[in-house]
Amino acid sequence: MPTITTTDDVRLHYTESGSPDGRPVVLIAGFKAAATSWVYQRKALAKAGYRVIAFDRRGHGESETPDAGHTMQRHGADVRELLESLDLHDAVLVGGSMGGNAIWSLTSQFGTDRVGAIVIVDQTPTMLNTDDWPYGFYDYDTATIESMFATGVPDTGRATARSKGVVRIGRLVRAMDVRRSGLKVSFSAGELALLDDHARQDWREAVAAVDVPVLFVAGRESEFWPSEHAPAAAALNPLAASVIIEKDGHAANIEQPAKFNEALLGFLATTAR
Repeated sequence: MPTITTTDDVRLHYTESGSPDGRPVVLIAGFKAAATSWVYQRKALAKAGYRVIAFDRRGHGESETPDAGHTMQRHGADVRELLESLDLHDAVLVGGSMGGNAIWSLTSQFGTDRVGAIVIVDQTPTMLNTDDWPYGFYDYDTATIESMFATGVPDTGRATARSKGVVRIGRLVRAMDVRRSGLKVSFSAGELALLDDHARQDWREAVAAVDVPVLFVAGRESEFWPSEHAPAAAALNPLAASVIIEKDGHAANIEQPAKFNEALLGFLATTAR
């Protein structure tokens, strides 16, 4: 099982497929999701000639769960150490949900010397709703900042499972490997600490400062925030663009994989060097 060991002595797992000589595409999943959740992207990217690396963040998938390091700063550093350990250059970083904001943590700390392009999958750059940013997590504002994520991810009441239909639910079941792993609904102290830290961050300055092309992808029926977060985030940087996928939820790459892959591969084609 391929792994790297971080500077704080944590073993992190990744998988690799596709062409060893292809441009590296690093897939970084969201909160509680494993590298295997990119099942619908790995084959398509490999077929297109890319070197595909799916990364398990600390505390996720097959990676170790340490007692410390449950912060977005550390998760960004972990991505950097993956790039260094594999000596990746001109890498395309694709982050779903919290994995997307781990990318902004990386760029804000270390810049983009090993990064050629970025794709953010249904993740608003700041989850707190304010007068100048109404695209955060539903009902999360200064009045609820201490309580909203105290016990886990709250149900917003938007886009219920029934509204997704059998096909989209089936894709989620397969990608999240629900039949084998079941649905873990409890949260450890480390997971809650990470979730709280994630919710309090504002990465808009990082978005504005990045000097490589960025694509923000949103699901029109996201359970967590208005899909308008994608064009609003893209407006922060002249190198950024956005796409909203219809009949798609927060797991945009899973629920509508064909449409997502089309957008992803089209973006990659425009950023090739």
